[in-house]
Amino acid sequence: MTLQQTHKTALKMAGVVVFMGAMAWAAVPFYDWFCRVTGFGGTTGQAVAGSDVILDKTIKIRFDGSIERDFPWTFKPVQREVEIRIGETGLAFYEATNNSDRPVAGTASYNVAPYSAGGYFTKIDCFCFEMQVLQPGETVSMPVTFYVDPEITEDNDAKFAKVITLSYTFHETDLPEEYAALDAETPGTADQN
Repeated sequence: MTLQQTHKTALKMAGVVVFMGAMAWAAVPFYDWFCRVTGFGGTTGQAVAGSDVILDKTIKIRFDGSIERDFPWTFKPVQREVEIRIGETGLAFYEATNNSDRPVAGTASYNVAPYSAGGYFTKIDCFCFEMQVLQPGETVSMPVTFYVDPEITEDNDAKFAKVITLSYTFHETDLPEEYAALDAETPGTADQN
C-alpha cells in the first residue's frame, strides 16, 4: 500500500468516525421529535387551546404517579380516574410533598398507554413542562389540562381504546443556583461573618 493510499484510507476512516459521532449526537433530539410528531412510545401532543370539536363518545382517563428510587417526595394523583367526552378539555391534579429537610428540585417524565393513543392525548398545560422546586415539608397541587383529539376515532389502532392511562415519574434534578445558594446557608452563618 502506498503512502497516498494510506492517507486516503485514513481520511475515509476519519470521515466515518465524524459521521457516526454526528449521527449519535443527533439521535436524541431526532427521536424526541419523532415521538412527539407520531405519538410513538406514548408521547403526548401539546396545544395552546382545547379542541374545537367535542364528540358524544366518552373515554376514561386514568392517572398514575411514581418517583425514582431514593427521591425524597411523595407524589400521587388526587383522583385516579375521570371520564370525559372526546375533544372535551379535562383538568386533573397531582399532589407532591417534599419529605426531606432541604429544598428539592424535580422534573417529571411522562407517557401514555396504550401507545397507539399517545399522539391523540394532547396537553394544554402541565406541571411536567417545567422543573418543580419544593421547600422542606412543602406540599403542592399540580394541574394538568388536556383533551383527547377527536381524530382518535379515525385511527385503526387507537379508536378501540376505552381507557387511556397518563403516567408520570418524578426524577431529582440539580437545584437552580438561587435555591442551591439558599440551601448552602445554615442558620447562624450570617451572624458569624
